Order: sequence, then structure tokens, then C-alpha cells
Amino acid sequence: MAKMKVFVADSIAKEGIAEFGRFPELELVVKTGLPPAELAAALGDAAGLVVRSATQASRAVIEAGKALRVIGRAGAGVDNIDVAAATERRILVTNTPGGNAEAAAELAVGLMFALAREIPRADASMKAGTWDKKSFSGSELLGKTLGLVGIGNVGGAVARMARGLGMAVVAYDPYARPDKVASLGVLLAGLDEVLASADFISVHAPKTGETKNLLDAKAFAKMKTGVFVVNCARGGIVVEKDLVAALDAGKVRGAAVDVYDKEPPADWTLAKHPKVIATPHLGATTGEAQVNVSVMIARQIGAYLTKGEVINAVNTVT
Repeated sequence: MAKMKVFVADSIAKEGIAEFGRFPELELVVKTGLPPAELAAALGDAAGLVVRSATQASRAVIEAGKALRVIGRAGAGVDNIDVAAATERRILVTNTPGGNAEAAAELAVGLMFALAREIPRADASMKAGTWDKKSFSGSELLGKTLGLVGIGNVGGAVARMARGLGMAVVAYDPYARPDKVASLGVLLAGLDEVLASADFISVHAPKTGETKNLLDAKAFAKMKTGVFVVNCARGGIVVEKDLVAALDAGKVRGAAVDVYDKEPPADWTLAKHPKVIATPHLGATTGEAQVNVSVMIARQIGAYLTKGEVINAVNTVT
């Protein structure tokens, strides 16, 4: 009996490759970094496709995969996969929520510390040979209010860490389970209340039609003057030009940004702003997280193709 092919289009950890080896019914084809047209041509009779964030599983790519049954994202966000096109073709889309949650949460909290204590600017000053204590009067996290926009796996982890630091936490998430939020010691509130009460605001929502451009000029106007803003979720949730304007006006004291409308940015104004700490989408970039999501996606695709078992489905196929 011929083996079912699984095409790996982006690099995954060796532990994930090994996990695929536990399914003798599968044949792994690893070809990373292919341009869209070459990827579409190379899919051939593959039953499964594995991507991370680099590869765009567009409608054209999906339609070229005539034998595709499942697309797996080794990570949480699926904005690089045309889920509607996959659903039309009755192709399951699966992701790995939680596999990199701790990594993304730790980055967000680390960026909060860096903003509050102006660590990057102080470091740059020292490297320039300047001893300038007076220019870097910071703030403490203890006793401050953290407002979370989204309290899923990552937001929940951030809440747990923030509570451990002595912060009060309020969260906006219309889909959150009240019992889960309560167990974290977090107050669930409306978006306007979160924006108005928070000293720090951290975004942990998926990018959807509801959350696109959610934090715009009107939202910034509702925030405290001197608020810190962190976005380690997805580009497009925070309106970049409006954040720049709020920074210039002093409404936002500082921002930390890991994600952008386009990556790499088409417009570097935000990333290069003197009040911004910018990182190149590092939320899931730890060795531990990459192992976790690679092993998880291998198990999920293997289970679906060999046993029909559905784990962490993003869509519904019949």
C-alpha cells in the first residue's frame, strides 16, 4: 500500500521530524523556502502540508494540492493560511495553540519590564560610553494595572505572571470563559473599561474581522496618559500610524512591538520610533517552543491521516 505524503514547507524541529517517523503510513517530503509557484507545483499528491509563519498557504497553493486532506500550522496564528479556501476543498486546518504560549507570554512580560525601566536606551547609553543615571527614571510593575486584550492561552499565561508580580489584571475577551478568568484572579470587563483603567496594555487576541484595527485613534484616546502598550499578538490589530501619533503626542509613554502589518515592515516608522522597543516577531522563537509546536503538529497530522482523529481543528470539514 502506497504511503501518504506529508509535505513540510517550513523548517520544523528535528523532534517533530522524528515524531512523524512514528507513523509508518506516512512519507515525509521536506522542501523549505519554496516560492509560491514552486510550492504549488511541488505539492503533487501530498495528503498533508506543514507550515509555520513563512509559507503562505494561499488559495492558489491549496487548489494545486489536489490530494490535500490536512494543513497543519506549527504555531497558533493561521493568518498565513486561506482557511476559507481549505474549507471549500474539505481540507482540515489544524494549529498548535498553547505550544508556544509560555514563550510568547515571557516575551510580553519581558518587554513590559524593558519599557518600564528603559533598559534598551540605558544599555545603548552605556555602550556609547555615557554614564547617565538621571535620564532613565523608570516605573515599577508592582501595584500597576495590566489590561489584556484577549485572554486565551498566551493572555492567560501573561495574567498568571503579572499576578505573580503584584499587578492587578483586567481583561477584555468576549469569548473568554468566566470561570477560567476568575481562576486567574482577573477581572473581565468591557474594552472601554480596560483601556481606561490600565497602566500597561498587552494585546493577545487573534487577528480576525472583529479585532482588525481594534486599537485605533479612538481607542488610544480612551487610555490613560502615560500608558505603555505591548503587542506580541498579530500585526493589524493595532493601527500603526495611530500608535505613532499617540507616542508623538505623549498619550502613550512607550510601546513594545513584536508584530507588524507587513513583515518585514514596509514602513519602518513605528519600529524606528525612539519610544518603541521593536523585535522581529520573536514571540515563539525559543528552542523549547519550536520543539513543542513541531511535535504537536506531527502528532495531529499523523493522527488525522491515519486514524481520522481531529485535534485542534481551526475549521469544520464534512
